[in-house]
Amino acid sequence: MRLTIFTTPILSPLLKRFSIWTLRRLGWTLQGQMPAHTPQSVIIAAPHTSNWDLPYTLMAAFALGLNIHWMGKIQIFRFPFQGLMRWLGGIAVDRSKSTNMVSASAEALTQAVGELHLVIPPEGTRSQSRTWKTGFYYIALEAQVPIVLGFLDFGRKTTGLGPAFMPTGDIDADMVVIKAFYATFQGKNASQFVLE
Repeated sequence: MRLTIFTTPILSPLLKRFSIWTLRRLGWTLQGQMPAHTPQSVIIAAPHTSNWDLPYTLMAAFALGLNIHWMGKIQIFRFPFQGLMRWLGGIAVDRSKSTNMVSASAEALTQAVGELHLVIPPEGTRSQSRTWKTGFYYIALEAQVPIVLGFLDFGRKTTGLGPAFMPTGDIDADMVVIKAFYATFQGKNASQFVLE
């Protein structure tokens, strides 16, 4: 994978200290950690209701010492920001085109040398969404990597990583477990986070 802010020598350790300090100053608590012996994973990023989710996610990743890539809509990768967004670990997703993003993402995870965690907001939008997109699930299933339940709870000012599990292939049963974990969390725009 390409050089990102998370793999830039000298800068990355400084940003880890800065992120821990900033989260504490803002009153946030960091919880959880990546399970041992998990060099690759798909991390759910939820709730996703605000543009503020990205900087908090980046700070949480630095504080936890993770090398992440995240998926975002192609509009935020336009000039003059495309280079910056890619350096921040972003991967542009064009929702208007039918591409095999699941297979491409799964292949990137299975071929990764060293640590790589793919962060995906299952709502697919900051606006209210009653249904979650399931791409994150099928990426993890195809790559045979765990799904880690990452969260930003603006109500309690906590962020971090919850449990990890291997997808079973029974998406209906697995989604019940996943959504139950997120049931009490509050996004920055709380009314936009709806689970069904």
